[in-house]
Amino acid sequence: MLAHAVRAPVVFDLRAADLASGGQGAPITPIADAILFGDPGERRTIVNLGGFCNVTRLPRIESVSDALETIEAADVCACNHLLDAAARAVLRAPFDAGGAVALRGRPAPRVVDGIVSLLERQRTSGRSLGSGDELAGVISGLGGGVPAEDHCRSVCEAVASVVAGAVGECDRVLLAGGGARNRALVGAIASRLGVTVETTAAYGVGIGDREAIAIAILGALCDDGVPITLPGVTGCARPAPVAGCWVSA
Repeated sequence: MLAHAVRAPVVFDLRAADLASGGQGAPITPIADAILFGDPGERRTIVNLGGFCNVTRLPRIESVSDALETIEAADVCACNHLLDAAARAVLRAPFDAGGAVALRGRPAPRVVDGIVSLLERQRTSGRSLGSGDELAGVISGLGGGVPAEDHCRSVCEAVASVVAGAVGECDRVLLAGGGARNRALVGAIASRLGVTVETTAAYGVGIGDREAIAIAILGALCDDGVPITLPGVTGCARPAPVAGCWVSA
């Protein structure tokens, strides 16, 4: 339907070739991140604060093709899944807009420690995260007796702690995804890092647009017959396969 509507070829199912080649199919955006944000003078870590957090750690990049072996990336932990679950549980709202409620609270060590323990297991699992990893069900159990604002702040602090631990050595951190709108989460991440933390919007890529732009870049690479996944990231066989299924207009 899309190919018919736009009268242009459409590429889809970009993970399947990597999976068939023994990889996990994710993270899928590191090459696009390198094209968008790579810099010859800085090591940059791109942090996607989506339903799950994932990171792309970029070396100093003169040429993307020469840097492919040294780009690192990984899924980290549940992120907005937990923040939104907390808002539903204690605010009866779909999310804490801007982290406004969390900013009024104070972290409860018991809640923070309990969530960090669960998220660290995800961070160190060495696998792609997905359905079944949301951890939303733990929120009400860990937050009993804690004021709503303290509970929301505790979730932000726990997620920030684990995310900061996954950033690695870098000169700058760029945030994207819906979680980058949560000022309590962003502030908690920045407070744990000794480098500049800003959003991808500072480089012309809106925090809600990064994934769509990245997939468009990957589609263009597929059209050129360039593999889009990295064996060192997904674990697929070498050489990485050319991805994508095509529908002609």
